[in-house]
Amino acid sequence: METNLNPLLCDTEEGICELPTNQTEIKVEKDTALSKNVKVLYFTDPICSSCWGIEPQLRKLKLEYGQDVEIEYHMGGLLPDWSYNSGGISKPSDVAPHWDEVSVHYQMPIDGDVWLEDPLHSSYPPSIAFKAAQKQDNHKAILFLRNLREMLFLQKKNITRWEYVAQAAQKASLDLGQLKDDYENKAKDWFQADLDLARKLGVRGFPTFMILDQAANHQVVYGVKPYSVFEKGILNAYPQAQKKSYAKDWESLFGYYPTLTAKEFAVLGEISVPEAQQLLDSLVEANKLTKLMTKNGALWTLKTLE
Repeated sequence: METNLNPLLCDTEEGICELPTNQTEIKVEKDTALSKNVKVLYFTDPICSSCWGIEPQLRKLKLEYGQDVEIEYHMGGLLPDWSYNSGGISKPSDVAPHWDEVSVHYQMPIDGDVWLEDPLHSSYPPSIAFKAAQKQDNHKAILFLRNLREMLFLQKKNITRWEYVAQAAQKASLDLGQLKDDYENKAKDWFQADLDLARKLGVRGFPTFMILDQAANHQVVYGVKPYSVFEKGILNAYPQAQKKSYAKDWESLFGYYPTLTAKEFAVLGEISVPEAQQLLDSLVEANKLTKLMTKNGALWTLKTLE
């Protein structure tokens, strides 16, 4: 019997926002331009709640194995539009309670009320904007994507609207004029190339990580998994990879990442979430950090950025 899946109804046990597809075969061609010892193809989407849930592990991976691992971001096209009725979600307001549940499960702040107050019609516009940003500067594009997600998940901003895309771009120091020109023109084709690649590789949900070695042998980490699973995948692909130590005091952590949730701070600082919350709140009282509170958690920001 065929099962209808709605990609916005994410499976928290599997940690995946799944697309309705039966394709599972994966064939990866050898990449002769591999710049590091391991390449990770990361298939994601700006509005994917499980992709927000994986941020703590992903940020830690970059700190510990970034010297050996190149992470290549690809957009997956989670929500083309609302022209379907499946998976228990048929309209935007159905997403709101689900996102609140996902927030609790991942211990990452998500306010589902955006789907009641200013719902998104598609995830394609912010995905196309990301591809435009990526052509300018990959590092800035990742900052831009983070800004979009903070706007959506914590501030309840409809990130299909250009005004919010522009704010996120300016905060990431992107060239706004170039971004808008590419967004309206070439970036649609760049986004389509990502969709074609995902289809070719049999990607069926987000987040999907394909870990490639120099010979294009691949492993797939599918969904939100513990950090040890990602680490094992890297070491399988490149056994010589050395875990890099990094400073775990609060100033250093906010130096790496100027905005952090309690879960992220806990994972990076290797402490419990309650300990992280207590320390972060004490830094707010000491006027070192600012705190953005939502109904399902908070985001702390380095004071000098305010």
